[in-house]
Amino acid sequence: MTAAADIALAPEDRLRADLYNFIGLLLARPPDQLLLDQCAALTGDETTLGQAITALSTAARKARPKALTQEFNVLFIGLGRGELLPYASYYLTGFLNEKPLARLRADMTALGMTRADNVYEPEDNIASLMEMMAGMIVGRFRAPASLPDQRQFFNKHLAPWAGHFFADLEAAKGAQFYTAVGRVGRAFMEIEREAFRMTA
Repeated sequence: MTAAADIALAPEDRLRADLYNFIGLLLARPPDQLLLDQCAALTGDETTLGQAITALSTAARKARPKALTQEFNVLFIGLGRGELLPYASYYLTGFLNEKPLARLRADMTALGMTRADNVYEPEDNIASLMEMMAGMIVGRFRAPASLPDQRQFFNKHLAPWAGHFFADLEAAKGAQFYTAVGRVGRAFMEIEREAFRMTA
């Protein structure tokens, strides 16, 4: 099987995959100093997404890992639960571990995706879905997914709720650094939704 790194991708697809991975990494666990430094080095342009990336870079320069661990816990973990529940099932049904998760698991099996042994959260977590989209684009699971297959996965598992989640993250009371992460995610989901609509 060809390694993902050996597969020739269009530059825009590589950038899309990188951004999916980057957002997923920021949502999977509190960023360490290395990841913060990478965020701080980003530069944006005058587009909506570019301005959001500039805001993320600014927020990263002010942030410290210890404070971000506390912010992450307040937002996503909490004493009983965090301020936000970043799961498709919750956003679409109001409950965890519902039909959206079952549908995702069926599609994961069909696409050759398997849950990592050291991951215990439901697979419909936003960070996991970001990683899945990146993997489909670059061919991490099988050959790179066709645009129609990417569109189908996005429209089924991200489009109905991810934009709402990122808007909630942007407005969350417990968010400071993660306000900027929410802004980037929301802008990126809008771009992806529109791009997939235009190629349908």
